[in-house]
Amino acid sequence: MNYLVGVLVLFVGLLASIALHEVGHMLPAKRFGVRVSQYMVGFGPTLWSRIRGETEYGVKAIPLGGYVRLVGMYPPPDAVGNPPVKGWLGRVAQEARVASHEEIHPGEDHRAFYRLSTPKKLIVMLGGPVMNLVIAAVLLTVMLVGIGQPTATSTVASVTGCVPAAGATKCAAGDPQSPAAVAGLVAGDVVTKFDGVAISSWSQLSDLIRATGGGAVPIVVTRDGVERSLTVTPVRVPRPVVDAAGKAVLGKDGRALTKPGGFLGIGPKIVLEGQPWSTVPQSLGSALVGTVKIVATLPARVGDVARSVFGSAPRAQDSVIGIVGMGRIAGDITAGGGGDFGLTGVVQGMLSLLFSLNLSLFALNLIPLVPLDGGHVASALWEGVRRQAARLRGLPRPRPVDVARMMPLAYGMFVLLAGVGLLLIYADIVRPVTL
Repeated sequence: MNYLVGVLVLFVGLLASIALHEVGHMLPAKRFGVRVSQYMVGFGPTLWSRIRGETEYGVKAIPLGGYVRLVGMYPPPDAVGNPPVKGWLGRVAQEARVASHEEIHPGEDHRAFYRLSTPKKLIVMLGGPVMNLVIAAVLLTVMLVGIGQPTATSTVASVTGCVPAAGATKCAAGDPQSPAAVAGLVAGDVVTKFDGVAISSWSQLSDLIRATGGGAVPIVVTRDGVERSLTVTPVRVPRPVVDAAGKAVLGKDGRALTKPGGFLGIGPKIVLEGQPWSTVPQSLGSALVGTVKIVATLPARVGDVARSVFGSAPRAQDSVIGIVGMGRIAGDITAGGGGDFGLTGVVQGMLSLLFSLNLSLFALNLIPLVPLDGGHVASALWEGVRRQAARLRGLPRPRPVDVARMMPLAYGMFVLLAGVGLLLIYADIVRPVTL
């Protein structure tokens, strides 16, 4: 049951993200006087619709996208000089021009989208992706500031019973007791001083422990509200080398690097700690850079998925996933119960998934190819460059860019994206990526 709840929450979140994306296009278009004839969430047959004013609002059967129909999206044939119609490509472009022109009501040519200035076109076309970026920023703020990030504290959550042998993760017969066990540290102790230094964080305590070894060190803890002074004798063992983010540093052979360091044998209690507002822009920027890198390498990543599905190559843990994979992860999050954080952990996990989804929608839609928003942004920018160049040279205003000529490319991209979507769905079923 919990698994299905996760899938349902993801489905609703996806629909909301798509709906708000289209609102991001629709509102500025209406503000600039463009007639918006349709606002639809989904593709395919219409399940429900209502006409309000001059716009039909509705939901379609396939919830994998949405659109707003902006009247006059493509300039009519006479506006682009009645180009000759040659071959299939020419016919496709001409049909798009004619269909777009037929949507313009008599006397409303001034309300056609192609009549907008370049800045207004950019605002309309960027409105959708920017809406997804805003949603991502809001979700991230809730996660970081409202709920908090998992943070290690100076409270002892566990005490290791032994000093494991090199490379081992569990105690074996004959392993010596850990310094923490010998000193009498127990779960729940709050370390307040170590070797005379006041402790304010786990990272500080961890660094101090690493720097010791072989000698007795005084330690002060608070246990059940009472301060206790103990003495520990950390031992020197191979410890993983970590970077500033706390991740293990790998050598050229792919193995984690180690160096001798003090070992005490305690594990920190992890709590959700609210972060300052100033961390949101930096975290959003880092996540956005990572998402853009994934999108930039998408062809290679899709190729890796195909090789894992139709060949013997294993599917990478960081492989791109489709809607089925996202649903599986959402179900795993809710079925897992949030671990130590319970319902709060579940909420945090779902918000993180929707955050990643909206960042992906932002980055994908800015690819400068139609039918994606980035393709129309590129056309508007090119039109603006031509207009400014003509103005500076004292030439007449050039004709609008004939965007309809890109319709064959749009059809090809639509088929390609549909094919990638089907491949990812199939891969998520037969070779899934799991948490």
